[in-house]
Amino acid sequence: MIEVLPIKGIGEIEPGADLAAEVAAALHSGGPVPLPGDILVVTQKIVSKAEGRFVDLDTVTPGAEAKRLAAIVAKDPRLVELVLAESSEIVRAVRGVLIARHRCGWVMANAGIDRSNRGPDRGDQVLLLPVDADASAARLREGLAAAGLDVAVLISDSFGRPWRYGVVNVALGAAGLPSLVDRRGEFDRDGRRLEVTQIAVGDMVATAAGLVMGEGNEGVPVALVRGVSFGRATERPASALNRALGEDLFR
Repeated sequence: MIEVLPIKGIGEIEPGADLAAEVAAALHSGGPVPLPGDILVVTQKIVSKAEGRFVDLDTVTPGAEAKRLAAIVAKDPRLVELVLAESSEIVRAVRGVLIARHRCGWVMANAGIDRSNRGPDRGDQVLLLPVDADASAARLREGLAAAGLDVAVLISDSFGRPWRYGVVNVALGAAGLPSLVDRRGEFDRDGRRLEVTQIAVGDMVATAAGLVMGEGNEGVPVALVRGVSFGRATERPASALNRALGEDLFR
C-alpha cells in the first residue's frame, strides 16, 4: 500500500538556511519515522529559498527583447528579462502567457519564476528555480543521511500541461531513486513486447505528494511517500525525464 504523509512543523525558510537540518528537526520532533525505501518530496520553493534564489526586480534592467516581449504578453519587462536569462528559448508568447524552455530543459510558464508564497516582507522580489535541481536533491539527501535519515529525495514543482486544465506536480530534481523506469523490451500479460513504455516514476511520486502539500496556503512543503516499488530499476536523476530537443514533435 502506498502512503503519502505530510511533514509539518517546518517554518519559513530563509536564504542560507540548512534545509536538511530543518527537515530532520521536523521528522525527529513528531514527524513520521522514515523507513527503508521512503521518498522525501520537497517543494522547489523551499529549496530555492534556502539557496537564496531571490531576485529584486528593482535590480533588473530590461533589454530591447524583454521590452518587445513584455508588450506582447502584458507582463513586467523586468520579469521578462529574467525569463530570458533563465531560458534557452521562448516557445510561445501571447497576451498573459509566456512559455519558455528553461536552461535545464523544462518547458514551462515564465521559466518557473514565481511570486507566490515567497514569505513576508519580500517586496518586489521574485524566486528563481534552483541552479541544478538534481545536485540540490543530492546535497539534501547527504545532509539528511548525516542526520541519521536514509531516504531518497525528490524536488517537486507544479506544471501546467498542454491540452489539459490544472497543474500537477512533477520532479525537477531527484537523488536515490529511478526517476524514469525503462520497461522497453519487457512483455505485457499477453506476451507482447513493450516497445515505447517508460514510466515517469519521479513525476508520479511528485504528483502523489502534491495531494497533501497543496498549492495555496496549506503550508506543507514536505511529504513522505512510502510503499513505492522500483523493481530492479537503478537510480536516475530527474533530468532523465526531459525529452531531448531532437525528439520534440511539436516544433
